[in-house]
Order: sequence, then C-alpha cells, then structure tokens
Amino acid sequence: MPQNRFSELDREMRSFVLTAHCVDRPGIVSALSTTIFNLGGDIQDLQQFGDTITGKYFNRIVFKAPANVSVDSAKGALAPVMERFDMDWTLRDQTQHSKVLILVSRFDHCLVDLLYRWRAGELAMDIAGIVSNYPRETYSNLMLGDLPFWHLPITKETKREQEQQLRGVIEETGTDLVVLARYMQVLSDELATDLYGRCINIHHSFLPGFKGAKPYHQAFDRGVKLIGATAHYVTGDLDEGPIIEQDVERVTHLDTPDGLVRKGRDIERRVLARAVRYHLDGRVLLNDKKTVVFPE
Repeated sequence: MPQNRFSELDREMRSFVLTAHCVDRPGIVSALSTTIFNLGGDIQDLQQFGDTITGKYFNRIVFKAPANVSVDSAKGALAPVMERFDMDWTLRDQTQHSKVLILVSRFDHCLVDLLYRWRAGELAMDIAGIVSNYPRETYSNLMLGDLPFWHLPITKETKREQEQQLRGVIEETGTDLVVLARYMQVLSDELATDLYGRCINIHHSFLPGFKGAKPYHQAFDRGVKLIGATAHYVTGDLDEGPIIEQDVERVTHLDTPDGLVRKGRDIERRVLARAVRYHLDGRVLLNDKKTVVFPE
C-alpha cells in the first residue's frame, strides 16, 4: 500500500483516550480490547497498573476508531463492559481540549511559564481565563492579550463572598481544571471538596517540608542540600492532597537565600507544567490519598 494511503486512513480516524479504574480481577483487558476492536478501533497505547496493596486496577488506553464513531457511540459500546466490572471511567476525543482557569497572586513566574507553553502548543488546553487577587495592572509586563481576566480582591472578612464570585467564574466559563499558579490564598474546605481531582496547586517545597512564610529562608537557615517543589491536587487538608509530580535540585553552602529563591522558582515552573500536562493527557488517576501517574 502506498505510504500516503496510511496518511489518508489516519485522517479518516479519530483518537480517543480512555481512563478507568476498578477492583482488579481477570478479564478486564480482554473485554476492553475486544470492545474497542468491535468498534473498528486500533489501540495505540495501553498502560495499566494493578495495585497489590489496595487490590485496584488502573488503565489508560489511547485508541483510534473510524471517524463516524462519536464519543457518545463509543461510550455506548463501552458502557456494558464498564458496568460489568463496576468501573469509574472517562472517555474523551483526544482533540477535545480542557478549559483551564489559572489563579495567580503577585508572583507571576508560573503564570508566565504556563502561557508560554500554551502558546507553543506544549499544553493541549483552552485557557478559560485568569483570576487574581491583584489587579490586571500587576501583570502589565505580560502579554495577556484578550484573555479574560477577573480581579477578585480578598480579605479575611470578604473571603466567603470572593469564593462565591470565583465559583461563578468557574461555572460561567465551564472550567474543567483550576490551576493555582502560586495563588497565595487558601481555598475553603467546601470549595476544595467541590474541586477535588480538578484543582492543582504548586507548593514551594518537596513536601513534607518547611511551611509558612519564607520557606527558602527557612531552608537556608537549616543548611539544606536539596530544595524542591510539589504539584498536588487540592484538598481541605492544607498542602496534603494527592501528589502528582515532584522535583528537587541540589544546593550547597555557597547558595544565598536569593539564590535558593531563583532555583526554587525554576523548579516550581517545570513541576507545575508537568503536572498540568499529565492531567490534561489523562495520565493521572486518583488512588485514595495517592495518584497513579502513567508516564509519557
């Protein structure tokens, strides 16, 4: 068959991402692969994990199917298998981008990095907008273009009202994922619960670590040899949500507090970007207080 014929066939197919988890038992992969085959599908990538501690099974399957197979028809074909194994599952067209709302405070290094990666095509997302407790003028050096921006100032007395406004933005924009890109406000237990599994925070430490103000200065005072950052899902337990990604960098006695801040910001940027990308790609599945993250 001529090589260009493969390209034509590829254009006639659409790509799906299926994620699922359930109690582990025999026959799951066979049932799923048979159903996908009967759809006219072709599995491109299959990753799975059986947790011997919890007895749970997790998988991520990327498959192509004829262009006339819609998400709804694919879901209809897969539903009996999912019901038989009592699976929690999602299926999406791989070309369908999630809507991401970015929350930020005064420090803008993570926001800048996410915007760059989005514009460069590294993050398959649609930005629903940016929310900050600082006015738009704070970011006058950034090219925000026509991205929607909401200035939602907050005080201890207005926290509840501000969160109601934030909820309104999330609902109005149809946001799928909220990213706290160094948003220096603690979400209420109620909002954190409502956003469970779809709100990612970047923490300026290789958790567990130094909490509170000036973490890098605390680390400097203790003479640490490694600094790091942690991206995790937000929960009502401050900075203790399921961890998605972490990274560290070695430091020495020659590093100043300002040097640690500079290195720390670099780690924060790349850790948050990886966590967001993994989530968007459907590579992160919740496993009680932990996550299963399928590699790229």
